[in-house]
Amino acid sequence: MCSSEAHSQIASSNMQTDEDTETYILLLLADSNLPTGSFVASSGLESYVKHGFASSAPSMDVAVVNFVRDSLASYARSSLPFVSDAYEATRKYAERTDSDMEGEKDALDTLSELDELYQVMVLNHVARRASMAQGVAMLTLYSKGFSQPPSLAAFATAGVQEFAGRMRKLMDRFKLKIRREELNGHLPICWGALTAALGISLERSQYLHLFLHARSLISASVRLNDLGPYGAQQILLHAVRPLVVTEVEKCRSLRTGHVENPESFDEGVDGPANTWPLGEILASRHDLQHSRIFNS
Repeated sequence: MCSSEAHSQIASSNMQTDEDTETYILLLLADSNLPTGSFVASSGLESYVKHGFASSAPSMDVAVVNFVRDSLASYARSSLPFVSDAYEATRKYAERTDSDMEGEKDALDTLSELDELYQVMVLNHVARRASMAQGVAMLTLYSKGFSQPPSLAAFATAGVQEFAGRMRKLMDRFKLKIRREELNGHLPICWGALTAALGISLERSQYLHLFLHARSLISASVRLNDLGPYGAQQILLHAVRPLVVTEVEKCRSLRTGHVENPESFDEGVDGPANTWPLGEILASRHDLQHSRIFNS
């Protein structure tokens, strides 16, 4: 078998994991100990409460659900196009049959363009700061938590090892550009690349990304002592799921236009956008609070 055919076969066998394997990886990614935001960022919730907007709701749990709904809708519209395009760029690199150097450069160039575009689309410095901190943490998670160490090589086939090596090399190069401050390393781009490298389907990647955003908001409300742990679980079970499903359905097909830009692509309709100006204003005022728990 020639080298190009071998690479193609490796890519097709590793980019599409079976359902049980995918479910197992999703459970690992959903671990609350991973850097998904709730320990350092409230995504504007702390500022929302401090500025008195929660007091207009009949109860605090209703206020939190209202905030999650509005925040999730805006975040889905602004971030999922970047998650999807970063995922596709990484998937295309995995499926390429030419030299690793050429494919790696193309993938890094696309990820860099997406990162730069997201930087200018995020309207306040507080949200940028949180996104950058969580993004590089995701790349570190891949290299230190999900890449296969040599001591466990016996548990994988040669094809899986080669695929994992190519993905680790791409992620390390991407992270190095961030460490050199050539890129910002925003969360949606890093998340899309991470989940593609792990072989999760794009649909599951989109869903989990929005769920983790919603869960981090609920966790932040617990840290702020606005909700108790049991009340938070009730909201996650009864209120959050339909909100996540709705936003995934609305935004799953949105793209940035940087990976594939058909003639019919309309930035205003098919591209990313911010839909909640009040949330941006409140998030930008986070650092002005007299006292605060979260960094952002």
